Amino acid sequence: MTDAIPLSTKRERNKASNRQALLVAAKAVFAEMGYGAASVRDIIRRTDLAAGTFYNYFTDKQAIFRAVVEELAQELRNQHSSGRRSATTVEGFVYGTFKAYFTFIAGDPDLVNFSRRSAGAIRTLLDQPEITPLFDDLRSDIAEAIARGLLPDLDVGYFAAALAGIAFEVSMVMVARDPVDPEAATEFAAGLVLNGILRKT
Repeated sequence: MTDAIPLSTKRERNKASNRQALLVAAKAVFAEMGYGAASVRDIIRRTDLAAGTFYNYFTDKQAIFRAVVEELAQELRNQHSSGRRSATTVEGFVYGTFKAYFTFIAGDPDLVNFSRRSAGAIRTLLDQPEITPLFDDLRSDIAEAIARGLLPDLDVGYFAAALAGIAFEVSMVMVARDPVDPEAATEFAAGLVLNGILRKT
């Protein structure tokens, strides 16, 4: 006889499933309509959930937008987790940083459209808790690369800000083009940064 799943476990699974369904729907709606035009009602209509269920998880459209961005940032952190740390050259460190970012965005048509149609709203979150772990990881990886002699003795804060700023702004141009070309974006961004680093050394 199979043991029954505890009610609390079923409830937790159901809550997690509902929240994920709302996040998936929100990402699709923001990709199609953009943050400004989208509404909570549009998001709920993409699910099988009752209208009131939304407010069990999110207070408003901004809250679910921030949650979508936070989830995407975590996925991107996972992409970066081994690339920069396994780099053996300064070129590999810089190229790998940009390639992971641009390829992540370009690999998902919904994310391309999400970035294209909600760039302004994303930009307002760049210094918010949803995004800052990405920058913390970048600063940590830069400091570690300097410590092991892979990178020259750069100002970690300035260099992290430069990499992040270039990555974001170039990605906004990349997604506005058709076709989206992450390799071209990577070559441009990496070349720009490496010219500056190599001159310093």
